[in-house]
Amino acid sequence: MAYIHIQSESDSQRLADDLSGVTQFALDCEAAGFHRYSDRLCLLQVTTPTATYIVDPLAFDASDLFRTVLEDPEIEVVMHGADYDLRLLLRDLDITLRGLFDTQIAASMLGLEGLGLAAQLAERFGVKLTKKYQRADWAERPLTEGMLDYAASDTRYLLELRSQMAAELEVAGRTAWAQEECRALEAAAVAPKEVSEPVDPVARVKGARDLDPRQVHAIRVAVEWRDEIAKRRDRATFRVVGDGPLIDAVALAPRRAEELVDLKGFPGGLARNEGKELIRRLHAVTELSDEEIVPYPKRRGGPGRAPPEIEELADKIKDGWIDFDVAIATPDMMGVVGPLGRVLGPRGLMPSPRAGTVTQEVAKTVQEYRAGKVEFRCDDGGNVHCVVGKMSFEESQLQENIEALLKLVDSLRPTSAKGVYVRNIALSGTMTPGISVAV
Repeated sequence: MAYIHIQSESDSQRLADDLSGVTQFALDCEAAGFHRYSDRLCLLQVTTPTATYIVDPLAFDASDLFRTVLEDPEIEVVMHGADYDLRLLLRDLDITLRGLFDTQIAASMLGLEGLGLAAQLAERFGVKLTKKYQRADWAERPLTEGMLDYAASDTRYLLELRSQMAAELEVAGRTAWAQEECRALEAAAVAPKEVSEPVDPVARVKGARDLDPRQVHAIRVAVEWRDEIAKRRDRATFRVVGDGPLIDAVALAPRRAEELVDLKGFPGGLARNEGKELIRRLHAVTELSDEEIVPYPKRRGGPGRAPPEIEELADKIKDGWIDFDVAIATPDMMGVVGPLGRVLGPRGLMPSPRAGTVTQEVAKTVQEYRAGKVEFRCDDGGNVHCVVGKMSFEESQLQENIEALLKLVDSLRPTSAKGVYVRNIALSGTMTPGISVAV
């Protein structure tokens, strides 16, 4: 697969010249968070109408190369699932992207079943993307030819994919919807995060909830020990040692490093090289008074850790389960729901205070939606878009819903509005032509 690999500022002039004359290009980013302690930006893939480039931001500062074109709202940047990448660009390159066209958002607005890039490329172009490097260590150097080919394929077809989807959005009358969601994604990337209390590290350790208070304190100490090593080695914490072996080490209360070597899943090298310090810290916990012991965090006034069933539901949604019509959450659960935005957001299912789906009155809100509550939006052209039913509805049910919507819209008519308020009505199913209805 042809691409130009840029590993130094002196190699970047061709790309700089190429970008200087474009009004549209495709972009993707790779980070190393799965394997490394830090999820720093490790690769940028760019496809222009003439070539595909792979840029190594670990080899040189690429911010000046991209700043002008990425921050110009008149230059369209085509990406797929850009939420995380926008934050990477801001944090690591201090670049605020404008002009986004997200093909994942477009797929969602079109009601397509397969929202992933691989699904769209396979269906539209017959291209099968390999999954071999989905969890590759992108901070590794040198990168293999296979990894570079994989990275190049992420943007190679994006411009054509965008062209097809833009035409379909126009036919469906949903171009404004997609633009609105892309602008919202841009704004979310630069929005200040709410300051919250630090999460107790033991709340992330599976099984820690069931330990006694002194063991919980010991696990906290062990996790801090692991975190220091992970940061020093720039390795993901689970690649240093897993939660299970840490809990086993606490239960064992070892007195010698050799005892850690015998624990299943505890790396021998780690035990021999770092084990003495862990044992020293665990022994110090045994000498603390009961008053000095910090137990598992409670949920009283703070977010704490979600119940296991909520965590299981969140994991299920992360894996792609979206067999529901609306998601409702209490404010204290948004710490769990927030990371699901990548799945829920493009489908319009992300709970929000504005929509009334982040609320303390969950029972009342559930009743309202079961009774038929829906949201509607008005685009820049004064067009109101609203779901009024499903294919399974009876004709009388659809008529009742449409009449209720019209009555509500008319009740919101501004006093300054004169003449005909509702000029025309069209009904359509998902991805079907609109049918005009007599007003």
